[in-house]
Amino acid sequence: MEIIYHGHSTVQITHEGTSLIIDPFLTHNPVAKAKVEDIQVQYILLTHGHSDHIGDALEIAKQNNATIIATFELATYFAWQGAKVHAMNTGGSYSFDFGRVKFTQAFHSSGMTFDDEQKITYLGMPCGLILTIGGKTIYHSGDTALFGDMKIIGELSPVDLAFLPIGDNFTMGPEDAAIAADWVKAKKVVPIHYNTFPLIQQDPGAFSERLSKKGIEGIIMEPGSNLFI
Repeated sequence: MEIIYHGHSTVQITHEGTSLIIDPFLTHNPVAKAKVEDIQVQYILLTHGHSDHIGDALEIAKQNNATIIATFELATYFAWQGAKVHAMNTGGSYSFDFGRVKFTQAFHSSGMTFDDEQKITYLGMPCGLILTIGGKTIYHSGDTALFGDMKIIGELSPVDLAFLPIGDNFTMGPEDAAIAADWVKAKKVVPIHYNTFPLIQQDPGAFSERLSKKGIEGIIMEPGSNLFI
């Protein structure tokens, strides 16, 4: 299984000929190496409706005839624009040809802002994702604060690899993310949602050291780099 980190919260996973991308944000992502036209996937998974997580979802879906997997409101929004969708919601799971997807809760917000109209469109509850694929359990928390039910995630299915935000300000910071890693019983953690913009500057090395004290392996991925698990 190959995992490519495209920067911010964008993660691409390929296993046995099937590829999926989580929260595609490339066009306006200052640290991304790939362009939208480079992305070849069959599925697009979305955690919530902010522009830095869904920015390129529609274009990637249409150029690949890919299916967008998202919460009901977000899936409906993209279906109205001509994309193939599979709607889900918090706590629900479904088996696809690549593996199983379960949506977990996340504590954040979700909506699209239209500055010219001074309007915000609500796009459903924010979520995290648990992927069971290739015999591995992968947790992408989406944008979230630390919350106690992360312990339940770890109890139900210890996580082989977690993608956790550390940027602070809009999400968990490094201290809370390290607690989250412990609670979900993650074996390995890749920090995400940091150093894309000035407000979320963090030191991933210091975060990795914090994890090592808990017996958890921190993996720092540069945008464009890959990992095999």
